[in-house]
Amino acid sequence: MVQISNSELKTHAGRYVKMADCETVYITRNGRRVALPTTAIPGKAEAARALIGILPPTVDLDQARQERLSK
Repeated sequence: MVQISNSELKTHAGRYVKMADCETVYITRNGRRVALPTTAIPGKAEAARALIGILPPTVDLDQARQERLSK
């Protein structure tokens, strides 16, 4: 975990964008955390957790596959 000020981010934006891809970077203003940049590419486990509960239990995977392929 890294905690940086808003002005530090402005000065070295590229460094912290790269850093946010692999670790947590908190941005502060007046000593208080105000932002948390994240990677735009979610991990596989995170993506799977996001999908849990979206599909109804009655969904037929073969039917869903056929619908997707017919579009």
